[in-house]
Amino acid sequence: MYKSSLANNYNRRNLSFKKGKGSFLYSYKGEKYLDFVQGIAVNTLGHSNPNLIKALNKQSKKLWHVSNAFIIPEGEKLAKELTNKTFADRVIFVNSGAEANEAAIKVARRYFYSLGNTKKNRILCIKNSFHGRTLANIFASGSKKMTEGFGPTVGGFDHFKYEDIKSFKSKITKKTAAVFFETAMGESGIKVHSKKFLKEVRKICNQKNILLILDEVQCGIGRSGKFFAYEFCNIKPDIVPIAKGIGGGYPIGAVLMTKKVSKCMTPGTHGSTYGGNPLAMSVGNAVLRQVFKKNFLKNVRNNSRYFLNELKTIKKEFPNIIKEVRGIGYLIGLQLFFDQTKFIQKLMDNKLLTIRAGENVIRILPPLNVKKSEIKLALEIIRKVCKNYKI
Repeated sequence: MYKSSLANNYNRRNLSFKKGKGSFLYSYKGEKYLDFVQGIAVNTLGHSNPNLIKALNKQSKKLWHVSNAFIIPEGEKLAKELTNKTFADRVIFVNSGAEANEAAIKVARRYFYSLGNTKKNRILCIKNSFHGRTLANIFASGSKKMTEGFGPTVGGFDHFKYEDIKSFKSKITKKTAAVFFETAMGESGIKVHSKKFLKEVRKICNQKNILLILDEVQCGIGRSGKFFAYEFCNIKPDIVPIAKGIGGGYPIGAVLMTKKVSKCMTPGTHGSTYGGNPLAMSVGNAVLRQVFKKNFLKNVRNNSRYFLNELKTIKKEFPNIIKEVRGIGYLIGLQLFFDQTKFIQKLMDNKLLTIRAGENVIRILPPLNVKKSEIKLALEIIRKVCKNYKI
């Protein structure tokens, strides 16, 4: 048995990879796996994408890192692209989704502080949600499992029930500064908010002078079929944290916000040593050049619709195994009637990689440029495992 010097905070599978190309990973034993985990919705364009390699190599020969005490042109370019294509007017760059979410919380609280409303600082979140594993984020989740052993409690968070407007309204007080949740929830079980719910929340936020923070760390950057998942219901948030897909495999996070909100973030209110470094920004720009190409997101919508419909057909064939097909775009979940651990292993045995989520859900996260033939291969494997599965 291999003895690792790493801490045991991950339940790692006994499998490692030598290289990756597109939708596939290749193990040290020479086995080929169809990777529908992609770093958990990170590799937007798959493994070893030539456009990202080119951007990384080119920038690596010029400049890797410089302090944010100076102007970083590559970051200015990426921020301009993000603000030109979204609701946002301003951007703060960080390095991960957890950092982006923590920064979003800071922005919301600082905004009302800057207006002299120092007691309006509580953040309203969904019970048993997920925003990362830093201290503030685990208490934002409202999950006992995530917070156990990490006391004392980080305060300032309230919680309401998923997709429950009555519960949401009941938790609002004069101290509520922001409501904060994923537009489409990933770790919690691939749960997509309805247009009706999102529009009602936006309406109430406007009425109560509450900021709307939509966490698009996992569902953003085209994974839903739109650049941001909230675009499907024609609302505009005040703050959006992003990460994962924006770097295509390179660590990048960001907080997007309106000009009004951003005014509170004066020099010294937030910072990140590595956030916005030239290497990361060059890769981020290369990712967006591909995602914003004509028909790229249209193809995501069309092919993911095919994938979801075919999965629903498999559900009908095996009604005792698959309880529900969930998802939007390439953020897909298969909810089983039982614990999914064994099923995920069976998929892996058949060379398809997936990952678990809450509520007995198997999370399926292909790259956004996945080929239809690769989707069909995944469907064949899922159908085969269902057919041979013994409950």
